[in-house]
Amino acid sequence: MSNTRSPDCIHAAPVVQHDIDESGVHTLRSGIAFDEDYARCTGEWLEHWAKATPDHLFLAQRDASREWQKLTYAQVRQRVIAIATWLSGQNLSAERPVMILSDNSLEHALLMLAAMHIGVPSAAVSQGYSLQSQDHAKLKANVELLKPGVIYVDPAERFIPALTNIAALHDAVVVAGGNSDNSSLPSSAVPFADLEAHSDEATVMAAFATVTPDTIAKFLFTSGSTGAPKAVINTQRMLCSNQMAKQQVWPFLAKEKPVLVDWLPWSHTFGSNHNFNMVLCWGGSLYIDEGKPAPGLIDKTVRNLHEIAPTMYFSVPRAYDMLMPLLRDDKALREKFFSQLNYVFYAGAALPQHLWEGLQELAASVPDCNTMMVSSWGSTETSPMATDCHFQADKSGVIGVPVPGVTLKLVPNAGKLEVRIKGPNIFPGYWKNEQETAKAFDEDDFYKIGDAVKFVDPDQPEKGLLFDGRVSEDFKLLTGTWVHVGALRLAGIDALKPLAQDIVVTGHDRDSIGFLVFPNEAACRWLCPELTADAPLSEVLNHPRVQEHLADGLASMRQSGSGSSTYASHALLMEDPPSVEAGEITDKGYINQRIALACRADQIEHLYNRGIK
Repeated sequence: MSNTRSPDCIHAAPVVQHDIDESGVHTLRSGIAFDEDYARCTGEWLEHWAKATPDHLFLAQRDASREWQKLTYAQVRQRVIAIATWLSGQNLSAERPVMILSDNSLEHALLMLAAMHIGVPSAAVSQGYSLQSQDHAKLKANVELLKPGVIYVDPAERFIPALTNIAALHDAVVVAGGNSDNSSLPSSAVPFADLEAHSDEATVMAAFATVTPDTIAKFLFTSGSTGAPKAVINTQRMLCSNQMAKQQVWPFLAKEKPVLVDWLPWSHTFGSNHNFNMVLCWGGSLYIDEGKPAPGLIDKTVRNLHEIAPTMYFSVPRAYDMLMPLLRDDKALREKFFSQLNYVFYAGAALPQHLWEGLQELAASVPDCNTMMVSSWGSTETSPMATDCHFQADKSGVIGVPVPGVTLKLVPNAGKLEVRIKGPNIFPGYWKNEQETAKAFDEDDFYKIGDAVKFVDPDQPEKGLLFDGRVSEDFKLLTGTWVHVGALRLAGIDALKPLAQDIVVTGHDRDSIGFLVFPNEAACRWLCPELTADAPLSEVLNHPRVQEHLADGLASMRQSGSGSSTYASHALLMEDPPSVEAGEITDKGYINQRIALACRADQIEHLYNRGIK
């Protein structure tokens, strides 16, 4: 992609300090000295911008009439002080936090900011636990662990089954959001408007003064990509140091206020700690996108992007897979999207190479486009950024180099380099779970994230690291050959493009590898133009042309593969999508390989008996 501005004004040049000991353990640090003069707490950012740029747009969300409802920094602070006044009277603490069950919204943001302003943790919980679950088992576990003092829902009537199922587990005040139908709510529910009835700035600012870098800012539940969700303690130090590191590698943030159109849920660290905090830290503007990478919902995202030109766009591979053909077919959308864009940023999972190349081609088609393709890497426990690709990589999958303040330790493990992390952005532990906390750190207090990496060029570490999958997802065939799931999944998506939106890799305790393929339905239907638009998905997936395309993709993998661990011998297209309730897929669109394998044992048997070969 072209870049008409000087790279120095956009990002810092990558510099890496690299050591390796006699046992083969690598240690990597940024060559940029970490600036430890970062904010005491996130509330300092709000206080600063409310004074420095009071009339600048901070948050916007469409209302019921589809118009943008907008709040400036001064307006947000005024409402935060009022809400924090009410919270101050609710006997809240880390032992009684604020729990938010609803998706991103202006009220969600105000409540989250108000809680943190007085040193009370907020805990945004995936909306799927409340609205897509029948037994609400995960939500019950969350509530039992945190014992919240306030629970926010909006619109409240949608959450009545969930609230009923958790009623015996807490004594929290239920706050009904402004979109609620109050006629159907329990009499004990408090309308959100009541939280802003009175403002006592002196009381709020006295509490604000007691917040320290070690104060718990949030509890965020792990997405469960490996194992059961746990409540990750996020301190103010973690959040603030992470944004300082971001500014050091992206210095343009201090000069060009970011504008985001963002859907990523605040129940996850990507949307909440990375994106929301970046906007707040640097006095930017966040347009809350009610769309999602799902049929019917992606249209809302497109409508927003037709109106608002972001300076950075953050998303996950599944979203780019759905967005790219729309950008290709709609010139006005494409030109608006890329007109102010500095970065196309992907995280949450590795981006298949064909999507990387396709996005590059689209950006190159827009005159004077400055857009770069970049990524970052980390987790809920790292708040989230541990590495950052603050340079234009040559291919997809490069996660960059350690950010200032972070040390990486790469430990040889099963033929890979398992990566471990230390720095001010690392969590102190899992809430009330000493056993899991102890297991999360090694003897040198490095966090064991469970991922593997490899060098783009071992002789030039400044060229960055490549994500090399999760150590826990890899397995051996009966032949004793290791299968590296992360790399094979990406290769499979590329080989089966455009049919495969995602893949679950099978072959545990078997002689050969198989793919459970979650299809790109639109691409499959495109291959069968003679079928009607309402033809059942089963008819589409079993159409000879679709099956032939699938078989050809497997054949190309086999021909280019160097052994049985580098290609799949079987593939089966899934009619039913991955289940959020079962934990097969997260809100961000990341497939949990281990859970999907357990949930689809019968389909795996069918795959090996009758799947495409």
